Amino acid sequence: MRQVETMKQGMSIIGSRKSLATALANMRARRPLVHHLTNWVTIENCAQATRAWGCLPVMAHAREEVTEMAGLADALVLNIGTLTPELVKAMLAAARAANRKGIPVVLDAVGAGATKLRTRAALTLIEKARIDILKGNEGEMATLAGVKAEVRGVESISAQAAPEEIAVKLARRLGNVVVITGEVDHVSDGRRSAAIRAGHPLMGAVVGTGCMSSSTVGCFAAAGADRFLMASLAMAAFGRAGEMAARRARGPGDFIPEILNAIAGLVTKSAALSVELNLSR
Repeated sequence: MRQVETMKQGMSIIGSRKSLATALANMRARRPLVHHLTNWVTIENCAQATRAWGCLPVMAHAREEVTEMAGLADALVLNIGTLTPELVKAMLAAARAANRKGIPVVLDAVGAGATKLRTRAALTLIEKARIDILKGNEGEMATLAGVKAEVRGVESISAQAAPEEIAVKLARRLGNVVVITGEVDHVSDGRRSAAIRAGHPLMGAVVGTGCMSSSTVGCFAAAGADRFLMASLAMAAFGRAGEMAARRARGPGDFIPEILNAIAGLVTKSAALSVELNLSR
């Protein structure tokens, strides 16, 4: 059983097996369109993961069409992994169109803190559009929260604050949901917080699982109104898929295909994933 644990004791348990089943059923029934402006290194994996969850991926990056495409979508996923200044402009246009429509916007702030361009890009998107769910590793989120951190490439090296503290601080400041990934994933909307223990070390041994998890968050966000609950369920479900894939994979070479198979299995047999959410209020 995967568990999303509270950071405080004595809080009420919100049973989430029903919430998970409902989210997956919504994906199957609605087949939401998830618009991506994402990382060119992992774009195919993101599209495949989105499709495996039962959603429809579209990877439209051109500035000339992003506003129109976002207007057709049910969620928008932004990922600054392979960044250019022109792409930032396209992302901002797409995010503003998504804001006007009222659909969720997910930003994976890949490498924020590693270079000035990436840090500026993430801050520009946060400041000039509404980002509903902000995601990244500890170093990236610490940088955006104003906490001293070291990011090398796209990997978090250190941060001078606990990830759960950073998540709460940043969520309260921005008024959104913050997801900090790591051995334990931390999700907060500034009022509720969850620590998610799910996944497998192989997920860190291949390129692409972080971006796929962002696509997963976008899929779940399109399937339910509670951004915090959907982000928490998404991270728990993706972690569970990683565990299932690791049992079947011989190594990193066939891990990505197996995680796609695992996602598809969870969608068709949602009862196989039991998640309990102990949410602090």
